[in-house]
Amino acid sequence: MASAAEQLAANLNMGSFAKATELKKRIWFTLIALVVYRLGTYIPVPGVDATVMGQLLAQHQGGILGMFDMFTGGALGRMTVFALNIMPYISASIIIQLLSTAVPSMDALKKEGEAGRKKLNAYTRYLTVFIALFQAYGLAVGLENMSSHGASAVVSPGLFFIISCVVTLVGGTMFLMWIGEQITSRGVGNGISLIIFSGIVANLPHALASLFELGRTGALSPIFVVIFLVLAILVIAFIVFMEQAQRRVVIQYPKRQMGNRMFGGESTHMPLKVNTAGVIPPIFASSVLLIPVTISGFVSNHNMPGWLATLGQQLGQGQPLYMAFYAAMILFFSYFYAAVTFNPEETAENLRKQGGFIPGVRPGASTSRYFDRILSRLTTIGALYLVVVCLLPQILISRYNVPFYFGGTSLIIIVSVTIDTVTQIQSHLVAHQYQGLIRKQRGRGPRSGMTGGIRR
Repeated sequence: MASAAEQLAANLNMGSFAKATELKKRIWFTLIALVVYRLGTYIPVPGVDATVMGQLLAQHQGGILGMFDMFTGGALGRMTVFALNIMPYISASIIIQLLSTAVPSMDALKKEGEAGRKKLNAYTRYLTVFIALFQAYGLAVGLENMSSHGASAVVSPGLFFIISCVVTLVGGTMFLMWIGEQITSRGVGNGISLIIFSGIVANLPHALASLFELGRTGALSPIFVVIFLVLAILVIAFIVFMEQAQRRVVIQYPKRQMGNRMFGGESTHMPLKVNTAGVIPPIFASSVLLIPVTISGFVSNHNMPGWLATLGQQLGQGQPLYMAFYAAMILFFSYFYAAVTFNPEETAENLRKQGGFIPGVRPGASTSRYFDRILSRLTTIGALYLVVVCLLPQILISRYNVPFYFGGTSLIIIVSVTIDTVTQIQSHLVAHQYQGLIRKQRGRGPRSGMTGGIRR
């Protein structure tokens, strides 16, 4: 028999959405915040020549500049106040999350509840400022040394430009961090993810227009364009399936007697996602592998050793060596992140303290080994899934010159954020349904003949 929550979720429709005024306010707030973000991606940093910056970005599409410009929705290519986007905050969050697992003092903070969470959030903000300062300074100095066809990317190089550029970029990142937190608390949730999502999706119309234009001019066969679009839909459906796939471990709680009544004895499950690491392994792998490509692209004009340029070419996107290393690093980071985020021994110990057990498995060490075996298998499936999804666009782009904007990492981000956002909206609708039922019950008052006084 379905639970009350499942029955409410099944009854959700447009009528219930129209009555959820609080949810509509949250959606409008989220949309306005994202519009503010998109407007900020067109406010330029003072002192930067936008034309030269666009030429430089076109020259280094295969490097870190091209990758980060994709995540920033074109803000880096236009060199605007949101050029760093929210990436410093994401890096800081990942570092704090890893440290909270490896450092005992930070692990203790994570277990302190709301107070510990506030301290970890404060550490994340401080680290975000430090990372943003470092990246902004490096970007400002790098801009002064960049030129295209003899024209410098900076109109008036000097100390004043570096200071103004660093202050502008760091201020833009901190403002985006604040917007993301506001969307999380006052909007539909997942504020940081929605900012990245909107930045990636912003260039979707241009990418589709370019693809259709190649089909119209004959550069690509119309049949190939149709096959490519069908393949893209199938890949998205596969990502949706894998992101929602989970292994449900059955947990049984024993019966216990308190007085004359029996409690417990219920059976539940612990969901373990197939893709435990999420989109972090492809992001880390891309960042590491694109470093030599970018360095070789910047220093090749300064008579640097030829082996560096050769290495950069062999590690270019679409090359066999690049794909081999990309797949290997995705596998490595998948296992690494799964190992630091899920502790089988701690999970087994917590389950034993709560009186739960897995049917057929002894509590303690046997349960820990059982979790470890399941996690290893799920991580292997999830890592192979990430490798296939991330390498397929690379093959299409390198072999068929498909000018498609999205790679595997972008598709996974889009699908994951969409699923999470829809889940959040459904949660708000279910909460609104529950509130309506509670108000109806209160409005009915006590049942007839059951007053608080003596029945006459």
